[in-house]
Amino acid sequence: MHRRHTLRVSGIDCAACAQSIERGVGELEGVVTCALNPQSGLLVVEGDVSEAAVAARVRALGYDVSHAEASPSAPTSFAGAFGFVRYLLSRRETALAALGVLLIVPALILNEGLPLLNLAPKSLVGDVLALGALAVAGFPIARSGIRALWVTRTITINLLMTLAAIGAVVIGAYSEAGLVMVLFAIGEAFEGYTTQRARHAIESLMALAPDHVAVLRPCMDCREHLGKDGYEGGPCPFCGIEEHRVPIAEVAVGERVVVRPGERIGLDGVIVEGETEVDQSVITGESLPVPKRVGDVVLAGSLNGAAAITIEVTRVAAESTLARIARLIEQAQLSKAPLQKTVDRFAHYYTPAVVGIAVLVATVPPLVLGQPFWNAPDGTQGWFYRALELLVIACPCALVISTPVTLISAMARAAQRGVLLKGSAVVEALARARAIAFDKTGTLTLGAPRVTRVRAVDCTNPEGWCERCEDVLALAGAVEQRSEHPLARAVVAALEKPRYAPAESVVARVGEGVRGRVNGHEVVVGSHALFDRLFPHSEAVCSETRALAANGHTTLMVGVDGRYAGYIAVADTVRESSREALRDLRAAGIQRMVMLTGDTLGAAQHIAQQVGEVDEIHAELLPEDKVNTLRALRAQQPRGATIAMVGDGINDAPALAAADVGIAMGGAGTAQAMEAADVVLMKDDLSQLPFAYRLSRAALRTVRFNIAFSVGLKLAFFALALAGMSTLWLAVLADVGASLLVTLNGLRLLRYGTPHAPLISRKTRPVAA
Repeated sequence: MHRRHTLRVSGIDCAACAQSIERGVGELEGVVTCALNPQSGLLVVEGDVSEAAVAARVRALGYDVSHAEASPSAPTSFAGAFGFVRYLLSRRETALAALGVLLIVPALILNEGLPLLNLAPKSLVGDVLALGALAVAGFPIARSGIRALWVTRTITINLLMTLAAIGAVVIGAYSEAGLVMVLFAIGEAFEGYTTQRARHAIESLMALAPDHVAVLRPCMDCREHLGKDGYEGGPCPFCGIEEHRVPIAEVAVGERVVVRPGERIGLDGVIVEGETEVDQSVITGESLPVPKRVGDVVLAGSLNGAAAITIEVTRVAAESTLARIARLIEQAQLSKAPLQKTVDRFAHYYTPAVVGIAVLVATVPPLVLGQPFWNAPDGTQGWFYRALELLVIACPCALVISTPVTLISAMARAAQRGVLLKGSAVVEALARARAIAFDKTGTLTLGAPRVTRVRAVDCTNPEGWCERCEDVLALAGAVEQRSEHPLARAVVAALEKPRYAPAESVVARVGEGVRGRVNGHEVVVGSHALFDRLFPHSEAVCSETRALAANGHTTLMVGVDGRYAGYIAVADTVRESSREALRDLRAAGIQRMVMLTGDTLGAAQHIAQQVGEVDEIHAELLPEDKVNTLRALRAQQPRGATIAMVGDGINDAPALAAADVGIAMGGAGTAQAMEAADVVLMKDDLSQLPFAYRLSRAALRTVRFNIAFSVGLKLAFFALALAGMSTLWLAVLADVGASLLVTLNGLRLLRYGTPHAPLISRKTRPVAA
């Protein structure tokens, strides 16, 4: 029987470290799958293997391991001008790298700088300092490389650097040996630092919720009143309900929590007392505070405004929207995009292949061509030295780190804007989308009917509403206040201020309508069929209502004291954000936008005309019809292009699953929407979808640039090394520099969409398959 173990690994500095652990754990007997994300440190292992065996293998490879729950709720931040220095001093391995810098700098001055200026010859002190820098900075690297070779029989980057440093010592290049190891150690430390920065951007989500909240509970075991009137403990009947500061983990569903002005809301709930404005930008990405009143939902992590409110808890802390977001992002980091998998497979075979090439470079020219093996006295590089350069240049750090750091940064930035991208593969798939299908009701439209037109029989303003139209609406609203039908709620909501008291003697008949007495008059609100039988009206009215019905409107006929008085048209309305969102998607590179709906063709065409940019309409579809339509649309896409589907939740789950990228409008963060889709828009509209699409395109461009830059730089230095025009320290500087550049380039996505944060190119162009 397969078991699933989730552990957290610490001490990881780069993606290559993660690959070494994945290989080591994956070789354990019984392991079926093993995935480790270097950004989160989360290791997930499935198979017939014990947790103790997994932990022992990780420790054998030189890393610390703990239960996943041991992750700190408030992660340490190393931001600021001296953030990297503080990070270096926070761990033993990185502190040794810093000590290596302090030793190698005077060694370089004594052995390279002063002799170059003819001020002094090389000294023994300089050699000792260089060897000391090599020892302190190289010890963790050599230990890791040897352990990986011993435990998993694989050649890692750390082993390559160790061999290169030893080779430099053999030929007496002590300063270069020390510099190579120190530069590599500092580069690894900087990769770990940037990884920690990306990790902090995600983990800081959980730090937004307060640790304690003020819960309204009865005074328990009150010492002040014990013994009074027979009170012997339990809830105190004299004190009543009081505020108690308790940890959020101890608050149950149904309890009431007081949130003071300016406080963070600790748990999801519904307001039962008070009105305020809530800044929920951390959840939905909305830039402005949202008014909230009794009955409205508030989410954990949101910031309360200027008024105190009391909320009734609807989810425990572990299941709050904020907690689920953080959990989904962490789990999503374990997935790998196809491009990242390709890079990882390449690096797996690339490293040992380079060792073989280096051996050939060191031996073939001297043995076959009679070239020098050692460096010549005149400074000509021997082939052994050039082989050492190849070992250094060959380190695939930049290549391996270029993809995951970019994609994780994109996911973190999307989360900051209220968009959940559930995995690196989702980022790549969304970037390749060239067609998007939209559900109509609840996605492009509000999904709730609204009054769109009122026309009294004696209307005095054919171009709009008049006083008599307002009276028809008021009479209908007085009757509909007694009904719970969605159309009735739309009529009541349209009333700015009720003109009449709620109707009396209300009687409802299913499928026909409702009647009641309003201000002494008999008022009937019903269907067209009912009025055809009971209330004579003109053919012009019939023509108007048929035209409205063809465009997706429902008409409610109103009669007063046995005579036709007018009609009210009700329809689902387009979201304000839909028009602009579709225009932005078109500008961003989406070539085909399709509407899928179960509604009539006339209603769909009416909405499409209002929204604009819709290329195709498929109406009167059942759920299985939507799935078949998506499959047909996918077959029409160019090779490498994907198709996305946007729906409003669980009712669109089959279509969301059938698309390459399922995008759900989460609204208040429903669990169903989060689980069903690949992408969740936390704000209940389409406004953030163009941002998410542009971000994914930018991430894919950045990944491709990083890979091309890494490979190109290595090829250039390969050529220089073979030509004898490079050095060991220049080779390691190029490797470390490439790693730092691609890492920083990927991290820029954490600020995507903010001023002064340009990416490689703002030009929109199709992504090649």
